[in-house]
Amino acid sequence: MALAELAAESQDQAAAEEAQSLLAEAKQALANLEAASLLGGEYDRNDAILSINAGAGGTEACDWVDMLARMYLRWAERHGFTTEVVDQTPGEQAGSKSVTMVVRGPFAYGQLQAERGVHRLVRLSPFDAAHRRHTTFASVDAVPEIEESDFELSPDDLKVETYRSTGAGGQHVNKTESAVRLTHLPTGLVAQSQNERSQHQNRATALGVLRARVAEHHRRQQEEKLAALRGEQTAIAWGNQIRSYVLHPYNMVKDHRTGLETGNTAAVLDGELDGFIQCYLEFAAAKG
Repeated sequence: MALAELAAESQDQAAAEEAQSLLAEAKQALANLEAASLLGGEYDRNDAILSINAGAGGTEACDWVDMLARMYLRWAERHGFTTEVVDQTPGEQAGSKSVTMVVRGPFAYGQLQAERGVHRLVRLSPFDAAHRRHTTFASVDAVPEIEESDFELSPDDLKVETYRSTGAGGQHVNKTESAVRLTHLPTGLVAQSQNERSQHQNRATALGVLRARVAEHHRRQQEEKLAALRGEQTAIAWGNQIRSYVLHPYNMVKDHRTGLETGNTAAVLDGELDGFIQCYLEFAAAKG
């Protein structure tokens, strides 16, 4: 860069810092363009609905859900995306059994689809009095947020239940049946919302989540039918361990699909996921 050369010649520290800042911005813009070039799916530009659920491991697994939720919230913050936690079921002692959030921003779904699968954590458990090493799991699912005009749900197919919120939100939220749970009877899929103050708001939020899940369910069914016709073996994404986060006896995060790994576990858990997402998108594009 001309500015960097001039700064070096004149030994201008302010100009050098400005040049470094501009270079970093240019690198980020290039990375964003490269990522966007790999995101040509029908819903890749859409906002994303991200669901995290505890697997085996009790309190340890519930704490892992909270760690993953924080990781994705920090990732979204780094990109200037907005987030809304629409449902959170607390664990019995600590952490959360499940967290559902909406991430809004350009290509949010296209990027977060790279995170679908089972995430494995290995660490010395803070919940074990003997401080032994534990392995626990949580599953992550991402679906695109769908406009009502793109996919409609029949009211006759819905079971509506209301209940008192179990989360934070103050006296009104916890003492009235403002929380809403919707069940799509033909598929058995469920969505719920309890973080808004009114039942009407929670119903609208839950309906949006359910619409996205049902649409994604039908899309995956179609993919499985086409794969069966082609004689292909299709993997069940929900059961695949896609990434391991090892905090003891060494530090490593490794993506088992692409082979990408790093020893900077703290940075990854603080939201530095772009390398893993970019590598997966390239990997998926190469597979066709």
